[in-house]
Amino acid sequence: MNSSHARCAVGIDFGGTNNKLALIDESGALLARHRVATRDIARRDEWMSAVVAAIEAMSATVGGDTPIMLAGVGVGVPGFVDFARGYIHELVNVPGWEGVPLAALLEEQLRVPVRVDNDVNVMALGECTYGAGRAHQHAVFLTLGTGIGGGLLINGQLYRGAYSMGGEIGHMTINLYDEPCPLGRGVLEQYAGNRRIVERAQRYLEGGEQSLLATRCDGDWTRLDPLMIEQAAEAGDALSIRVYDEVADCLAAALSSITYLLQPEAFIIGGGVGQSGPILYDPLNRHLQTRLNPHFAKRVVVKKAALGNDAGVLGGAALVFSGLKPPTSCR
Repeated sequence: MNSSHARCAVGIDFGGTNNKLALIDESGALLARHRVATRDIARRDEWMSAVVAAIEAMSATVGGDTPIMLAGVGVGVPGFVDFARGYIHELVNVPGWEGVPLAALLEEQLRVPVRVDNDVNVMALGECTYGAGRAHQHAVFLTLGTGIGGGLLINGQLYRGAYSMGGEIGHMTINLYDEPCPLGRGVLEQYAGNRRIVERAQRYLEGGEQSLLATRCDGDWTRLDPLMIEQAAEAGDALSIRVYDEVADCLAAALSSITYLLQPEAFIIGGGVGQSGPILYDPLNRHLQTRLNPHFAKRVVVKKAALGNDAGVLGGAALVFSGLKPPTSCR
């Protein structure tokens, strides 16, 4: 490749509401952005056309005196994926995407390599390449939101398991005796997902406990959300502090088991709840230390994710750069 040509990749973060696209160079610089609304696309062929047009539009706006060379496209999708084949088994909350050979379809139109992976794996790779985990060869990424997802970085490489679906941390059992749910039984997501945090606070309120939350939501407990509970905790509300302490202990139970199994250098936590401040991280670190042998406890750190909403597109680019083939001009 001519050294005067800047090599880049396109990262695509496929979401239930929007598809975010970015043209990114090997240093992690975002050269151009584009967004395609998922709700505006009724069929897969429309999605393909919109994405190809977006990539062409981004490529046309970047370059100047240094032509851009497109190394490939990396796509993170919210569902079950066969990474080796770039094949989507199904997407969560996005109908019409069952059994789709997405990598092959995009490669046919773009004439560059395409990699497709689960969105949390992609975010994990983004954080461990350009974000909070870039100094680590062994790290575990979690995203705390409506659900809990995970990604495993071992020896600097994503570990996906035998069938590309490893790292589903939200499905880990932390309570042998809880009621079964679609995810399993007594799994982490039943205790620390967005909805469960709110349900925990609602149970205490329904039991008659006093809290700032009662006035902040005007007595309508259905209006509660994790941010409201976090803000009340930061204001000193005892009920909200207890909720976050209990959630942190549930997380620590899972992280301690992962630590004994994999001994990562770091846990990187993203997602909406993961952006909380000391009200989550102080009790999480405290509970994790009490659950671990000192030889393990002193060697693992917990970090807040650094890339925010760009983790998905940066991870998509990192998927490409981690397995480079000779690039093709995108101009």
